[in-house]
Amino acid sequence: MKSTPEKYGSVAVTIHWLSAVVILLLLGTGFRATATTDTLSKEAILTIHASLGMVILLLTAARLLWWVFADRKPVAVTGSPAWQNLTAKFVHGLFYIVIFGMAASGIGMLVLSGAGAILFGGANAPLADFSDFAPRIPHGIGARVMIVLLLIHIGGALFHQFIKKDGSFARMWYGGH
Repeated sequence: MKSTPEKYGSVAVTIHWLSAVVILLLLGTGFRATATTDTLSKEAILTIHASLGMVILLLTAARLLWWVFADRKPVAVTGSPAWQNLTAKFVHGLFYIVIFGMAASGIGMLVLSGAGAILFGGANAPLADFSDFAPRIPHGIGARVMIVLLLIHIGGALFHQFIKKDGSFARMWYGGH
């Protein structure tokens, strides 16, 4: 369950890959909801989007609590330059900041617009235009920053897997060394 100096443990691996799937679904449903004009479709998509937003918030909080109270991250991959290790730490730190910022702005939009009552409380009212609410701007910026962070993260993983061939991908998967 716990990590070793060489490899992430099953709890960290599970949280990582669940988070990856949820973030991709969030981006897809978020951009789809923005592009949708049909009210019923938009409500259905936003219900999924907001629910997934709560899931990623809980997964991220669980990840942080796991690292603080129960586990230690493996050491950096041997032979990586200091700038790569620093970049990796910076990108991972930004993931946390953006996820919590997106959760806060999403909750803010649900509360301020009344969409929470419509999506989860059964209120029968039209959805407000989210662009009328201040949290919409950071939420949209956060989505785009998240895409950039994902591209950097995935690019780094692919670089390590196929160029450096240092086994770093296996560190974030199940099984033996």
